[in-house]
Amino acid sequence: MEHPPRSTSPMRLSRAFWRDERVIQVAAQILFLALVIWVGSIALRNMLTSLQQQGLVLGFDFLNSGAGFDISDAPIPYSSTDTFARALQVGLLNTILVSVLGIVLSTLLGIVVGVARLSSNWLVNRMAWVFVEVMRNVPLLVLLVFIYTAFFLKLPRARQAVSLGPIYLSNRGVAIPWGEPTDTWSLYVSVLIGALIAGAVVGLAMRWWQNRSGRPRPQVVPSLLTMTLIALIGWFALPQPPLALSLPEIAGFNFRGGQVLSPEFMALLIGLVIYTAAFIGEVVRAGIQAVPKGQVEAARALGLNPARTLRLVVFPQALRVIIPPVTNQYLNLTKNSTLAVAIGYPDLFAISGTIINQTGRAVEMIAVVMAVYLMLSLITSLVMNWYNRRVRLVER
Repeated sequence: MEHPPRSTSPMRLSRAFWRDERVIQVAAQILFLALVIWVGSIALRNMLTSLQQQGLVLGFDFLNSGAGFDISDAPIPYSSTDTFARALQVGLLNTILVSVLGIVLSTLLGIVVGVARLSSNWLVNRMAWVFVEVMRNVPLLVLLVFIYTAFFLKLPRARQAVSLGPIYLSNRGVAIPWGEPTDTWSLYVSVLIGALIAGAVVGLAMRWWQNRSGRPRPQVVPSLLTMTLIALIGWFALPQPPLALSLPEIAGFNFRGGQVLSPEFMALLIGLVIYTAAFIGEVVRAGIQAVPKGQVEAARALGLNPARTLRLVVFPQALRVIIPPVTNQYLNLTKNSTLAVAIGYPDLFAISGTIINQTGRAVEMIAVVMAVYLMLSLITSLVMNWYNRRVRLVER
């Protein structure tokens, strides 16, 4: 009589743990992490040993010492008697200023270039193509040095400045009209803060209304209108305008009144803008071409002209393709601003180099610079990722 086959227990079917793929994957990651920690500990130990041999100890107490050097472009009050920490604040503000302006201007110019690359006008199309090819194939450092030395340093002196209406061009920079704060400026700042809060409240209220009603409601436009209305009411309600227009005038060997933008700042800003705009233009062109032609044909069938078709149909759909690579260009622009040291603009990297030369604290300063640029990049990525989620295609 045949006996029934014995049931195989689960323990016999299970494989040995060293042959389990999951165990192997976890073990490989643990080994790699241990290797990284081991190499990092060796590098850290060697660095500490080298610093001890030089009589240095890691720390940031030196930032409270007097800087002892001047900074030409200082957006906040600064003198050579201030601390190294104050000098770093000046460099950080200069970096943020040129990065924010560069992002805004390069985006506007890049959109124009990208649309021009698709123009049916042969001359416009070829000019945009030449601009893109030249900018993409010239190193940014060479471009910055060329703009600074071949254009701004070759401008006439202040007495013979080139006048473009209220704007003057000279080898001292670009003098433009500017607003001088009056006695009511501090009060108007409070009005602007209130306008921002009111705009945020209106945007949240419109979003709550949209979620409750289930119908799409505009959020950005009502917020902007609210902020603009409050700002205008505050401007005209004050007994004195918070800002008084100051026009630049030639006074001896320099300018009086207005605001003088240094040649270093203008060369860096122009170089970053036109260089980055070439890459953004190609991204915009690719994003527009990624929109199905049927969308354009449908818009034309509804009677929309080419400009309205681009603005209302094509560009909103192209944004989901454009935003991710444009974010990379924004990050590159911020990091490329460190090339300002080549033309003498005092950004964060240039000022940190001066501090290193005076104190010898290279490790601490490089760590500070890396942390600051990491923070700026993360903030830029956070904002752009939020916007990308707002414009992405939502599938049912």
